[in-house]
Amino acid sequence: MCLGIPGRILDTRDDRGLLMGSVDFSGVRREVCLAYVADQVTPGDYVVVHVGFAISRVDEIEARRTFEALQEMSQLEELDWMREVADQGLQGMPPQEAR
Repeated sequence: MCLGIPGRILDTRDDRGLLMGSVDFSGVRREVCLAYVADQVTPGDYVVVHVGFAISRVDEIEARRTFEALQEMSQLEELDWMREVADQGLQGMPPQEAR
């Protein structure tokens, strides 16, 4: 199974020719390689990250849907950590109805 988790780009920088950035995953910040989406993203955008690489840009609604899917999948005991990330992600996002 290939798992990509959405996160929000906080900042970007050039690191020897590669676009890198800090990405927030519901309060957990990680350094991520943004090279695959370099021409598509700016700080504030959401990206799907797999093993430290942003593989696609997504809008906030799609990020919410992904967190909800992760939350549903986390009913399995071995995925408890995923439930925590999904729950935190949904708490940090404004309700869809507010748009």
